[in-house]
Amino acid sequence: MSTDDKNRAIAAAILPLVGGAGNISSVAHCMTRLRLGLHDRSLVQDEALKALPAVMGVVEDDTYQIVLGPGTVARVTPEFEALVAEAPEPAHSAAELADRGAALKAARKARNATPFKLFLRRIANIFVPLIPALIGCGIIAGLNGLLVNLGWLPGVTPALAAMASGFMALIAVFVGYNTAKEFGGTAILGGAVAAIIVFPGVAKIDAFGQTLSPGQGGVLGALGAALLAVYVEKWCRRWVPESLDVLVTPTLTVLISGLVTIFGLMFVAGEISTAIGEFADWLLANAGAGAGFLLGGLFLPLVMLGLHQALIPIHTTLIEQQGYTVLLPILAMAGAGQVGAAMAVYLKLPRNGSIRRTIKSALPAGFLGVGEPLIYGVSLPLGRPFVTACVGGAFGGGFVGLFSMLGDSVGSTAIGPSGWALFPLLDGNKGLGETIAIYAGGLLVGYLAGFVATYFWGFSKELLEEFDVDTEAAAEVTTAGGAPEPAPEPVKV
Repeated sequence: MSTDDKNRAIAAAILPLVGGAGNISSVAHCMTRLRLGLHDRSLVQDEALKALPAVMGVVEDDTYQIVLGPGTVARVTPEFEALVAEAPEPAHSAAELADRGAALKAARKARNATPFKLFLRRIANIFVPLIPALIGCGIIAGLNGLLVNLGWLPGVTPALAAMASGFMALIAVFVGYNTAKEFGGTAILGGAVAAIIVFPGVAKIDAFGQTLSPGQGGVLGALGAALLAVYVEKWCRRWVPESLDVLVTPTLTVLISGLVTIFGLMFVAGEISTAIGEFADWLLANAGAGAGFLLGGLFLPLVMLGLHQALIPIHTTLIEQQGYTVLLPILAMAGAGQVGAAMAVYLKLPRNGSIRRTIKSALPAGFLGVGEPLIYGVSLPLGRPFVTACVGGAFGGGFVGLFSMLGDSVGSTAIGPSGWALFPLLDGNKGLGETIAIYAGGLLVGYLAGFVATYFWGFSKELLEEFDVDTEAAAEVTTAGGAPEPAPEPVKV
């Protein structure tokens, strides 16, 4: 046996005993040791390695080190690297994609742990608990509107209107309660200060030369008022004697925060809320198609960056002002793009049964607006299909935005649901049938655009070669439990 053959035989004997090429993350050597980075230490067969005549011993440190001796290690290492490079790529299963998606999700979560994004997350925590009530009242409002338009059950519709409107009339109180709770204050004091905003008696008060109106400032004013109450309360806890705390702290908290709310926050927050509503109307009326294209296409990247939480108070403000948010149906198109992209991936990978099963199981949830299984299990780990899915969302959003330019506003009476689940919550400035038709058209455009973009541009040649493989057939070449094939007999040298 020549020297080259001898060194290659040693490398060939070592490779299966350390878990095969797929278990190797790095290869290096020092004067006497072959140093290996391993994905899974449990796949190494220590005793079999030590039994190889060429192996003098093994050492565990930050890498797995196989002692071959001076001279030998320098010759065996290149042969070992060549064997690793020559090994066929493993078949990629849905489980691997899911693991990759989970890793991406964890990395995104770590990147999003900035002070600003953590603050946005706390703001979201204020409004998310309100979503069930928004959904329930929104559906009742839609049912009531349908009955009124049809002239049915006139004795029942006033009761339904009260059920639908009662929560929205007092939503500022709930926002104040949750704000104080989230930021470490006494929740009921936050609710008490926010209740000032919706109290009918504020109509007798003038501020900045204007008479206040009940509800002025809305949820933004309630949020600011409760946040101020938290800081006042914490200040009082530090300086008020303990014997007087139970009387003085609540009184000063409500008094100071209440005065600032009445003679400052209600006016300022009211102006901001009005500006938000007017800007949303202006944007969709004058640049609806372009705005819808950008919002629909960029929403998922905003979600990945954690910036979508800033939209929740805006949605709630629009619902409070207009009865529905015109932004949510446009943003919902991002999910439609994901569904279309997933269907294209299903057709582009006919031999990968594992990924196809994942798509089939996740599609029903995707149609109902729950996109995480498709995002983190399919499109995001694949890379390019995530981008083409966003293209689908952009075209769907552009479609809905175009009709806003033409005077047909499509909105949602609540936040949270998406996809088909949003149909019961739809509302607009025209008839319900027309509103539903526009939203359904947007979904179809999103499905189609996401499918076409992914099918024709979502896969490079290399990506197809890597993933369009029969994972079940590949699994048969390994032993039960995913362990590597038994190592060949040690080569005598």
